[in-house]
Amino acid sequence: MSKSKLSELLAQRAELEKLIAETQRSERAEAIAQVRTLMNQYGLSMADLGTRPAGSPASQRKPAAKVAAKYLDSATGQTWSGRGLKPNWLKAALATGRSIDEFKI
Repeated sequence: MSKSKLSELLAQRAELEKLIAETQRSERAEAIAQVRTLMNQYGLSMADLGTRPAGSPASQRKPAAKVAAKYLDSATGQTWSGRGLKPNWLKAALATGRSIDEFKI
């Protein structure tokens, strides 16, 4: 393949990509206009569709709340909420024969 042939093909590809992007924008705009028309015609809102607008506060995930500690190692001050895997300090204490109840706060 000659260099000029390759450059011609690359130019064609660039033109096609530009045409594709323009067509996508145009068809998307037409679809949005059609949806708006139907929503107005039938008196529908976003709530009727069962969705929330993008970027609305309710659509953003809330951070997980901290859980109060239920177990305390008084020697080191380390705590555990009782959720998830047992921490190593508690595993080691239980392995020595201590009871989990000894660490309850």
